Amino acid sequence: MGSMDSMDGQTGSEQIGRRLPRPPVGGSYWGLLVRNGDFRRVYLATLISLAGDWFMMVALYDLVLSQTGSATLTSLISVCLGLPALLVTPWAGTLIDRTDRRRLMVIVDLLRAGLALLPILVVSPSLLPLAYLSVAGLSAGSGFFDPASEAAAPNLVAPEDLGRANALLGSAWGTMLMVGSALGGLVATHFGRNTAFVVNALSFLLSALLLIGIKTPFSEQAPHSESPEPLLSSLDEAFQFMRKQPQVLALLCGKGLLGLMMGLTTLLSVFAEKVFLRGSEGISMMFVARGLGALIGPFVLFGLVSSPVRRSQLIAPCMLIYALGYVVLSRSPSLELGMIPVVIGHMGGGAMWQATTFALQKAIPDVLRGRLFSFDQAILAVMYSGSAVCVGLLVDSYGARTVFLTLAILFSTLALLLGFLTRRLWNEPAPTDQT
Repeated sequence: MGSMDSMDGQTGSEQIGRRLPRPPVGGSYWGLLVRNGDFRRVYLATLISLAGDWFMMVALYDLVLSQTGSATLTSLISVCLGLPALLVTPWAGTLIDRTDRRRLMVIVDLLRAGLALLPILVVSPSLLPLAYLSVAGLSAGSGFFDPASEAAAPNLVAPEDLGRANALLGSAWGTMLMVGSALGGLVATHFGRNTAFVVNALSFLLSALLLIGIKTPFSEQAPHSESPEPLLSSLDEAFQFMRKQPQVLALLCGKGLLGLMMGLTTLLSVFAEKVFLRGSEGISMMFVARGLGALIGPFVLFGLVSSPVRRSQLIAPCMLIYALGYVVLSRSPSLELGMIPVVIGHMGGGAMWQATTFALQKAIPDVLRGRLFSFDQAILAVMYSGSAVCVGLLVDSYGARTVFLTLAILFSTLALLLGFLTRRLWNEPAPTDQT
């Protein structure tokens, strides 16, 4: 792999403390994967880990629905996905900016491999708390792993390649949502849910194995060896930066609104099982549609719009497409027809996610990326968890179609409001550009 990556031959002492600029690899997505060995490892680790996650989620949603039939209890999975990541945020961001990011990600992967096996023990409704505990533990791990990965990305590719790297990583989420959900539904149906849980555990081990082989530093500077900065001082440094950057604040608010909308995606499983009456097969098909849209969206946006400023201007319109997709889903007569607006809506959601992530990576210096991306994830977690619970309670009381239509119209209005409030902000130059 060293012949394919110009930095693989450097020694650790040469890399630490001074990161040599990585040469661009050209305008090809394939070229980026072929010529940048370290980014390829991160990309493959992401694919494998996400595939396992979606294997697990299809089986887990089916487990809860088959044993309880409750949309509210199903939505608690989303609470367990969101709140633990929020709770670890104050420590995660500081740790990501003060320690070896690669080593931290490997340790987290190894811990998550064990936690992924807990749902196997759930053999009756009384043992469901073990499944929720598993999801909560995996979420807490993601609170460290995901911001570390996003913070490290600008250090693994040349500045000219960062847009393509983000599109690939964004498409990885959509690809594995699509492929993992489809295979997860088949595996859960034909081989049992426990097989899906084991596959998820193995995926974390493979991810750790790939990350161990990466040589390029994940940070611009060596990890701090002196006494760590007090937590409150570390967080205050990040908040002071954020307070002075209106564009960063706008991007974080956009992610928060996206989190609100994601409460609807949580109950795609309810639509498949309770409205369209298609069971685990229907759940996996809905997730496949969601993944296909998330896969296509980033490539469409980055392919059609070359200007970073213009991409930021399209964040609110992409969010509007996302919400309108759910408006159409709420009136769809069948699963197959309902998949079409889900694909289109999540094209908008996937494009918005990657445009926002890319803009944040450009605006935030490396020394603060861990903390700001952790805060970004915390906002998303709060909005997502709260929205999921509210949607679950409303669906149990008023039915899925009515609730989805009403909330999707509300979210469309919020997307328009975001566009109106930020319409002039993106015409101004970014205060910082650290890549």
